[in-house]
Amino acid sequence: MTSNGNGASGLGHGYYFEDLSVGMEASYAKKISNDDILAFADISGDINPVHLNDDFAAGTIFKQRIAHGFLTASLFSTVLGTKLPGPGCIYLSQSLKFRAPVHIGDEVVATLRVTSLDPEKARATLACAGAVNGKTVVEGEAVMMVDRRTPRQ
Repeated sequence: MTSNGNGASGLGHGYYFEDLSVGMEASYAKKISNDDILAFADISGDINPVHLNDDFAAGTIFKQRIAHGFLTASLFSTVLGTKLPGPGCIYLSQSLKFRAPVHIGDEVVATLRVTSLDPEKARATLACAGAVNGKTVVEGEAVMMVDRRTPRQ
């Protein structure tokens, strides 16, 4: 991609802290493919056979290959970095609880909602939920540093 002055992706600046309010929500959906799992294993180095080997996975409690939990959770980063708060925010922390496996072909919908705002520090806390067919597969909480529209004096 080429830069057009608004960052490599062409996205403009996301929300400023002053534009956020508790209850704001954004989502991103992605169907998890075998290629996604193979690419994530290559990038992360996590070559656990439960993700890559049908025969191995058949002998586990899952009975079939599953996506990496962090592949699924990475969709939270997609929402945070592109939608809410969006470009310009800085990821400070993320808690995660993995609730159910994600299989090849599952569509994961990552939904994030602003739950609190700290005006003193310009921090936003967001509840994060990833679901497949309405069933929660991963959840957690993210804390983001968000640019102010005008810097504090």
